[in-house]
Amino acid sequence: MRVATSRFLENLKMAFDTLRGNKLRSFLTIIGVVVGVIVVMLISAIISGIGMAFEEQIKAFGTRSIFVNKMDSGIRFGRPSREERMRPNLTIADALALRTLPDVETAVPSLNVSSGFFGNATVVSANGKQTSNIRLSGTLPEISRAETEILVEGRWFTQSDVDFKKDSCVIGSTVKDTFWPYESPIGKTLEINGRSFQVIGLLEKKPQLLGGGGGNNDASNTIFMPIGSALRIKPNSEDIFILVVAKEGRVLQAKDQVEDMLRARRGVTFGKPNNFSTATADSIIEQFQSITAGVALAMVVISSIGLLIGGIGVMNIMLVSVTERTREIGIRKAIGAKRSDILLQFLIEASTLTGFGGLLGLGIGWLLAMLVRLVFPSYVPYWAPPLGFFASVGIGVVFGLWPAWKAARLDPIESLRYE
Repeated sequence: MRVATSRFLENLKMAFDTLRGNKLRSFLTIIGVVVGVIVVMLISAIISGIGMAFEEQIKAFGTRSIFVNKMDSGIRFGRPSREERMRPNLTIADALALRTLPDVETAVPSLNVSSGFFGNATVVSANGKQTSNIRLSGTLPEISRAETEILVEGRWFTQSDVDFKKDSCVIGSTVKDTFWPYESPIGKTLEINGRSFQVIGLLEKKPQLLGGGGGNNDASNTIFMPIGSALRIKPNSEDIFILVVAKEGRVLQAKDQVEDMLRARRGVTFGKPNNFSTATADSIIEQFQSITAGVALAMVVISSIGLLIGGIGVMNIMLVSVTERTREIGIRKAIGAKRSDILLQFLIEASTLTGFGGLLGLGIGWLLAMLVRLVFPSYVPYWAPPLGFFASVGIGVVFGLWPAWKAARLDPIESLRYE
């Protein structure tokens, strides 16, 4: 055991001596490996960071939540199909009916009034400022039981506010920062399409996906109002979404019950697909993870090109090294070195070369991931650094095997004659 360790350390020292003697050539050889490892680090950091931010944002709506939409839920690309657009709208009566289900704690309709008649944007103004880039939702007082929004100041509107048709609203933290950045908004007045609304509550800031931003990208850039007030802003509005909250531990059962009731209420016959969609936080997260897994796989394949180029460079330089050191190999064999010693020497040299490139790539990749965090969510997963390092060492072993084998098979007499 001690002899084997001693031989390994001796070969390792020789490998380092060779690399130190050819610094520029060694550096140029590992550029491909460095770039490949940097790309792997950045891809894993960005995808992991976005995945964690997305999961955190979805779970902020509650792990017991079931989202019911007219259009298909989840992550989608492109516009809704004609079949989706032609579906009947969800109604407030649907939400009230869903509350009667045995595994449903509550169901809250939400009416989107962010745009006015003929698609004109709904304008919100206060304190000498105005914007049309806020999500406006009309809902019922039961939203306070949904646990998807957390009050930090003030209160939710009550059934009394609804009965007396009071124009009151609860605002997100971004709306507060827009109009009253340095003071409490409670008791202040907002104008929405010319109607005055009193601010009675302020919501806790929600986690933001991709760093937040204005408009719909910011979950805190929102205003909630009684659904009656929303209909006075937009009387013909029909864009209703229903948030169903299942009883503890009964999400899947509640989802089945919701689908059965809505199929019956909307006249969907047996064997026909739903003309609405239901989704849970877990199902949306799973869909997102399947998409990011595909993207990650594609990007890893692309980054592997850099590692492949680096590996080819290592093979090329090691073949040159074998040719340059033919006489050295002959001398080593003449004084008793075995084929395994020569093979090990060149394999260690190749893997040391690419391993150093891997460490350099990890360091640069880590710094870049920290810079990316200023713009996008970025998190370096625990498995990425070891994977990057061992992949780089593996590249050296794989691409250094042929040069090492060629060196090990050299005839010592012929090698000593080599000039």
